[in-house]
Amino acid sequence: MSEKKTALVISAHAADFVWRCGGAIALHQKLGYEVTVACLSYGERGESARLWKEGKTLDEVKAIRRNEAENAAKALNVHDLQFFDLGDYPLEVDRDAKYKLVDLLRAVQPHFMLSHSQYDPYNTDHMYTTEVALEVRMIAQAWGHNPGEKVLGAPQLYLFEPHQTEQMGWKPDTFLDITDVWDQKRAAIECMEGQHHLWDYYTNVAQNRGNHFRRNSGGMAGGRAAQYAEGFQSVYPRCVDEL
Repeated sequence: MSEKKTALVISAHAADFVWRCGGAIALHQKLGYEVTVACLSYGERGESARLWKEGKTLDEVKAIRRNEAENAAKALNVHDLQFFDLGDYPLEVDRDAKYKLVDLLRAVQPHFMLSHSQYDPYNTDHMYTTEVALEVRMIAQAWGHNPGEKVLGAPQLYLFEPHQTEQMGWKPDTFLDITDVWDQKRAAIECMEGQHHLWDYYTNVAQNRGNHFRRNSGGMAGGRAAQYAEGFQSVYPRCVDEL
């Protein structure tokens, strides 16, 4: 029996996994992966301005954001969506929450992980999330943490594209063609009613990355005609038999 293929996304807020790696999620689900998404917060304080302007309460905002994320996850065919409800602006992950993430890592045993850029001066929740992702990956690999459990291997951590990319020191080294699942990603994007202003922005990002995919896959000399793509930056060396 072949080994189960899995992936894990660690998302600071409830919408981040949609904008930044929704295509990767839908595509890998289509390829037979089980993709788990962990949302550390709902983005209720800092990323729900429209709802606050409408006079919603904190509990109402969180409920709306959760519902949006659940609908988006269905559109992307997410295998498992987990909410940690740790609050945002600022996001704070205590030891118990870190150990809960470690438990998730060991349970999922992801072939690869996805999270935010390592630098984001506009939204420190994002870069903090990746700091936590690196830490829990390390803990999950430790034989002395909960001895007897299956330890984590060495999954690649891909950093998905931040907003205002040029300010983040983020340099993509991997482009993923998401043309075949673009309709799913756009449907997921349109589930995020609280951030309507980002719908076309991230459509344009996907189109631009499609251009980069075409150029880097051979351009006019035989590049693949990708219309939409996502870019990622790998953290660790990749061990391969062929390129």
